[in-house]
Amino acid sequence: MSSHDPAQDSAATSRRSKITPERAQELYAAVLDLIRESGYEALTMEGVAARTRCGKSTLYRQWGTKPELVVAALHGTRRMLLPPIDTGSLAGDLREAARAIGAASGHDTPLSHALSHAALQSPELLCALREALILPQIAAIEDMVRRGRERGEIAPDAPAAEFVAAQLLGVMRARPLLEMEYADEAYLTRFVESSVLPALGLGAQAAPSGA
Repeated sequence: MSSHDPAQDSAATSRRSKITPERAQELYAAVLDLIRESGYEALTMEGVAARTRCGKSTLYRQWGTKPELVVAALHGTRRMLLPPIDTGSLAGDLREAARAIGAASGHDTPLSHALSHAALQSPELLCALREALILPQIAAIEDMVRRGRERGEIAPDAPAAEFVAAQLLGVMRARPLLEMEYADEAYLTRFVESSVLPALGLGAQAAPSGA
């Protein structure tokens, strides 16, 4: 019976820790860029190695498989998708959210679309995609709605309130499929003005003074 050698674990840990946090960020960025460019299925460890001038064996030692590398990239590059927004009114907040989401749509939408099919086959990848791109935006929008409800701008039981995040994020993903264009700032602002605010009982007259 073979005995466990702690020295082997130490050596393996040392090999895995050779990549610095800064280098890891470069690798993660390259992984997500390759997915945006060619899709998840076309992504290979060889392609990542070539793009980043990193040894393929290093990638395998550090992450093991392509799905593990993609999950690590999603978790490792999480960013503030919506800046802190508090204009003092729900209508103002949603207009600013539309501008911020629209400004990032050309960057985030291709990644979401490219990963969607693979994520449905992999619970771990789906979880990482939701945590990195989707849940932070949902939480930020729901916080805006909560503040608007607390200020009395919308009724406590306003039926449209629970669908605001789904409307904004859903149309961002749907427009490329329906019209072959990203839901940019101008489009999402018009969408908020014509669909989201009226459904909440708000309108152009609800804009903050000076807006």
